[in-house]
Amino acid sequence: MQKFKLSLVVISSLVLSSSLQADLKSEKVVLKNNMQVEYIQKPASVDNFSDALTEGMYYGRFRTNTFYWAWDNDENNKAMGIGASLVYKTAPLNGISATIAGYTSQNPAWYRMEASDAGIVKAGKDTFSRYKLSTSGDYGMTVLGQAYIQADVAKTTIKAGRFLHESTFTKSNDTKMIPNTFDGVSVESKDIDDTKVSLAYLARQKLRDHTTSHDVIAFDGWTQNDDSAVNKNLTVARIGDNNRLIVASVTNKSVKNLKTTVSYMSVPSVVSNLALEAHYTIKPIDNLKIIPGIRYMQQFDNLNANYGVANLKAKQDGYDNPNSLEASLIAVRVDVKSGPFMGRLGYSYVADKADIISPWRAFPTGGFTRAMGQYNWYANTKSYLIRAGYDFDKANILDGFSIMARYAFQDFDDKKTGTPSDNGILNIDARQNIGDDLQLKVRLGFSEADAHIKDINGIEKDDWSYNEYRVELNYFY
Repeated sequence: MQKFKLSLVVISSLVLSSSLQADLKSEKVVLKNNMQVEYIQKPASVDNFSDALTEGMYYGRFRTNTFYWAWDNDENNKAMGIGASLVYKTAPLNGISATIAGYTSQNPAWYRMEASDAGIVKAGKDTFSRYKLSTSGDYGMTVLGQAYIQADVAKTTIKAGRFLHESTFTKSNDTKMIPNTFDGVSVESKDIDDTKVSLAYLARQKLRDHTTSHDVIAFDGWTQNDDSAVNKNLTVARIGDNNRLIVASVTNKSVKNLKTTVSYMSVPSVVSNLALEAHYTIKPIDNLKIIPGIRYMQQFDNLNANYGVANLKAKQDGYDNPNSLEASLIAVRVDVKSGPFMGRLGYSYVADKADIISPWRAFPTGGFTRAMGQYNWYANTKSYLIRAGYDFDKANILDGFSIMARYAFQDFDDKKTGTPSDNGILNIDARQNIGDDLQLKVRLGFSEADAHIKDINGIEKDDWSYNEYRVELNYFY
């Protein structure tokens, strides 16, 4: 607790002296607050194949990520990624174009764990491949991150190959060195007024710390889907390694100030999820927006297993029906925006059934109650969040400088063996844009967990209190 109080003092000082929210806008791209890259300068259409290649555009990026994780029990770990990416987009020819992107993340010897300790690395694990390190002894990875053909017809875009896919259930989550990508086919259409329709058939996934693609949901150590939120009951031996992920959504803005989204995902024969979301903007006075929002998820069991599947960590004690994947989640929030200020209050509750399955880097409670590095979609979990951000650049106080702080309290079901003990976590994100091409970002996390909590079997849960420090540098060229 003393360490947490000290952390509060440090954070308070940072809140008074730093900032984070402003997007970085270079000549070619915009780096958004969620680390997604938007291409604002694209190749112009051409009328022959030769020009399609020669009139294409390159998008370069140099980046570093540094992590330090300090447990209360002093079993600390660290990691650093130094690398770059190069994206090439051909010029469109009759609406057809292609994109290819290479990424590399290298780990300096002076700031990394020994190979034998790679398994204990927490936040920084995505800067290298644990499987590659364990089998070859080599740190670092260089991968083909994107490679797809694109067809544009009117306001419809079709992609085939390896690409990023942003949806309620899938995200690129490019907060480390290499984004989360998928192999498959996607269609996105805005041909209907005020409506966006998206559909994707995803045959394979490549998580951020993998050098090759793997099954979208099956778990098999570090070789298949080993995302931190994977359901470890769904092994290759049980469900195979040839599963498919189908994702569809419809977003509509035809009602003034109202944005609604209906999303659906399915891994046939395993699990499906239907999500309903709505956000309504209220403008009581000039320069003030109040935006209430709600998300509801209903998870369906397609597996009908005769073995335990309810808990993500394969610890089923405390679940009423451990063999079922049936689950639901409701999350609500209220955002307040006024000029450079943004505040949020959020609440979420997961029904006391099964845990929500989401190993595709899109977090079920994201944007509502999820804090950095947290997984609060275990069954019978209540979470509360308060967040405040201030953009000093927008306020014309300090160029390119802004801050966001949030505090989340997570009330887990302490009687279940497979859920953490209750905790409060405080995050600070601080960002400085330097010119149009360079950004420095600092992220801090301070978690204080309840100690001496006993589960349903009378065994004390782990005290997972920690301090976490991240520094990221991005340069676009």
